[in-house]
Amino acid sequence: MKAIRVGRTGGPEVLEFVDVPDPVPGPGEALVRQTAIGINYIDVYVRTGLYKRPLPFIDGREGAGVVEAVGEGVTDVKPGDRVAYAATPNLGGYAEKNAVPARELVLVPDGVDDRVACALMLQGMTAHYLAYDTFPLHAGHVALVHAAAGGVGSLLVQLAKARGATVVATVGTEDKAARARGYGADHVIVYAEQDFAEATRALLGDHAVDVAYDSVGKDTWERSLSLLRSRGMLVVYGNASGPVPPVEPQKLAAGGSLFFTRPTIVDYIKTREDLLRRASDLFAAVREGKLHARIGATYPLADAAQAHRDLEARKTTGKLLLIP
Repeated sequence: MKAIRVGRTGGPEVLEFVDVPDPVPGPGEALVRQTAIGINYIDVYVRTGLYKRPLPFIDGREGAGVVEAVGEGVTDVKPGDRVAYAATPNLGGYAEKNAVPARELVLVPDGVDDRVACALMLQGMTAHYLAYDTFPLHAGHVALVHAAAGGVGSLLVQLAKARGATVVATVGTEDKAARARGYGADHVIVYAEQDFAEATRALLGDHAVDVAYDSVGKDTWERSLSLLRSRGMLVVYGNASGPVPPVEPQKLAAGGSLFFTRPTIVDYIKTREDLLRRASDLFAAVREGKLHARIGATYPLADAAQAHRDLEARKTTGKLLLIP
């Protein structure tokens, strides 16, 4: 089969389109013939070596497709089932086929396209746990959402609005601003034109934000923190501009007994029950027309390197997919 292999860490050029043997599902695994493969910023961190993996490896941890075969002991899925998965520790996603632990697979219901299902897995469940669990949003809350036209951001805006929150969204361009408004954001700030912290204070006053969802990291975290109300929460769930430096705890005290957390999806889908609950909520919202997963761009599997270049250049909106 064809796959994207990483033999050395580095830039997008290390993503090599090669022939590799078909994987064989082991005990507890299912072999998935993939129809859509998700691209996520964590794939960049793995490719560059920020997140360590033994070399060589096949990047990617998200996909959707059809079960071809199952290993010993698998009862949750069977050959012919349409399935989707995300956050598998196996990696191996940038390939025509992937052997995935069956406990990490969810059945895709009728009425949900494979590409949409794939788009909802890692990014959709990330948005879900951020809005429902990390900081459970309710009416009256004010949420700051960075990168609001991106894959997670666009879904997070929609879920936050469905929970009754007021959303302040930041984006990089006017085109992305229009998209964020379409997702329901109450206030949209184009950070290339004005400082988002100053603009937020002008809109809402000092310390008016209950929670800041920050996927940018190094360039934004400190200003995000400055906008929080007493006992507000900064949620840094990505490092698009680089990792956040060490934080002095006294800075949180001085800001008003603030909370600072760095969540990761694996801790929010530790049990199969959590995984199925989140997927079920998301699929139901799509089928009811209450949640829209925008596919920003699709690329042939062979063009994975270009997809990474576009993602890192922030030229994209919505979800990026590779198509085998």
